[in-house]
Amino acid sequence: MSAIAGIYHLQHQPLDPKQGPDLMQQLSRYPADEIRTWQSTDVFLGCLSQWITPESLGETLPYYDSLRKLAITADAIIDNREELFERLQVPRGDRVSMPDSLLILLAYEKWGEQAPVYLVGDFAFMIWDERKRALFGARDFSGNRTLYFLRSRGLLSFCTVIHPLLSMPGADRTLNEGWASEFLAIHTRTDVSDQYSTVYQSIEQLPPSHSISVKDGNIFFSRYCTLQAPPELRLRSDQEYEEAFREVFGQAVRDRLRTHRAVGANLSGGLDSGSVVSFAARELRRQGQPLHTFSSYPVDHFVDFNIGKRIADERPYIQETIDYVGNVRPNFLNFPDLSPYSEIDDWLDIMEMPYKFIENSYWLKGIFEQAQMKNIGVLLSGQRGNWTISWGPALDYQAKLIREFRWISFYRENRKYNESMGANRRKVFQIVGKKAFPSLTGLLPAKHEAPPDLIHPDFARRTEVDERLKALGINSGSSQTIYDIRRKHFEQPHVWNVNGTIATKLSLKYRVWDRDPTNDLRVIRFCLSVPESQYVQNGVDRSLIRRAMKGLLPDEVRLNRKRRGVQGADGIYRMLPKWDDFLQELREMIQDPRTSAYLNNTGLAGCLNRLGSEPAPNMIFNSDFRLLTRGLVFYRFLKRLS
Repeated sequence: MSAIAGIYHLQHQPLDPKQGPDLMQQLSRYPADEIRTWQSTDVFLGCLSQWITPESLGETLPYYDSLRKLAITADAIIDNREELFERLQVPRGDRVSMPDSLLILLAYEKWGEQAPVYLVGDFAFMIWDERKRALFGARDFSGNRTLYFLRSRGLLSFCTVIHPLLSMPGADRTLNEGWASEFLAIHTRTDVSDQYSTVYQSIEQLPPSHSISVKDGNIFFSRYCTLQAPPELRLRSDQEYEEAFREVFGQAVRDRLRTHRAVGANLSGGLDSGSVVSFAARELRRQGQPLHTFSSYPVDHFVDFNIGKRIADERPYIQETIDYVGNVRPNFLNFPDLSPYSEIDDWLDIMEMPYKFIENSYWLKGIFEQAQMKNIGVLLSGQRGNWTISWGPALDYQAKLIREFRWISFYRENRKYNESMGANRRKVFQIVGKKAFPSLTGLLPAKHEAPPDLIHPDFARRTEVDERLKALGINSGSSQTIYDIRRKHFEQPHVWNVNGTIATKLSLKYRVWDRDPTNDLRVIRFCLSVPESQYVQNGVDRSLIRRAMKGLLPDEVRLNRKRRGVQGADGIYRMLPKWDDFLQELREMIQDPRTSAYLNNTGLAGCLNRLGSEPAPNMIFNSDFRLLTRGLVFYRFLKRLS
């Protein structure tokens, strides 16, 4: 794991010898095992190394191969090493100690600019090809490692993070209004749809699934990976699908345990993180090592409010998993001194841009801090699980059967669901009907007044943001089915970008690499190939993972269909000691001339009035609170630009 940086003169002129070291000096805020640089006449490469894997200990980065005339700087952990060793015919004696950066270099030597197609893992790298006088780099398919760049004064400069590039000649801190308009206009936690832009006008980024090629003064971008549903996997029985799942997913988990330090995992009370922990703990037991788990729970004295089937305190389910799986050293954490409000400035420092996940910000950061204290090298998670390993929405599947006129299958699934859940048949049918024809639902009069937009109407018109988002199907609301949303989730890289940005920047700050087996490229392709009838069976949602994890997870977790955890429910309760300060800052935000061109302050004033001086804890999930806090994060960032 590393922070990489570099400078390339597009006209092959000699570089200023001070610029490279000055660029690297900007990375000094991050802990490092080693900092190295390499320079040719018109190329500078640098790397701040944080050694995570056994092979990275003492790894030379940047690395120049005098025989191949190639130089590389890389921020990477490659997971399909054994497959690459075979394809590249690497001698067996060299395999154990070979660092991932050299494996990437060998892949480039064999496949050229197609090399990223063959790589599975988290990576961002740049290679200088001395013979071709060309620079080539790539970012992994879901953007788990970031890579930003600046074009200015005949130079192409790049870096894992943004702030070093702002120190380069020609860079400035001007707000990118295109980026800002999308950030404010998109209703979900996606930051922006423009894959190349950043919050700064002068700084760009390499999108997920893309490579960059620089030659003869020209810069080219290419998308090397597009995730679409592969041909349907046809096996002979349910048991064969379950075995195939365990094989693919188990391999993804094992590949992510590669560290010379301790292994940790996020653990909630659900299927995704529980499945990751189950496979990881079993494998680590074979290696004679424990698995450290980290679980967040509400602050003391918080009284859970009615959130339907959701529960804020998942400790009973978490403990069931820990006891059943074994070989786990648990850490239950509630971070009593932290709140969404207290962590805004720290998160702006980490992210280098506004963010939207304020409700969960305090425990995300807190877990990484605790993992660092316990010398964790990799921290496993299951963030992509809802779309991969635990896919299978029962009522949406019934709606799909209706749309496909598969009446017998619908009747069977509907009856089994109602029987197993003890559900009201009429209410279920109403829900399924709305899901079956979402476009018709959108024609009905709304039961509740729509929340105001966060973006100022004039700013939205001036930047034409609504037209851009509409063309991508963003903010389209109820007209999409869950299957449309899932398909776009994998086809549109901007959906993944925010998770990769968070993972990269937290990892650099705390020297802990976030690793998600549910986001493994092999797992995703497998899950996209599995027939829908495997994901929902006999009225049971998420059927495949429930069946496949029999004997690996406790039934209290594996078969739990009625209660699901929710993180961050106690956010407002945590903020109460500072509530007056929070309200006062919101008033300042609404009245500050700096926000009047960007924020819908009239609408936000209405949100503030409804919020009140003594808020109910359940307003943490209210649109008024969400809009106000997102506006506040943007406001704090604007003040930094002044």
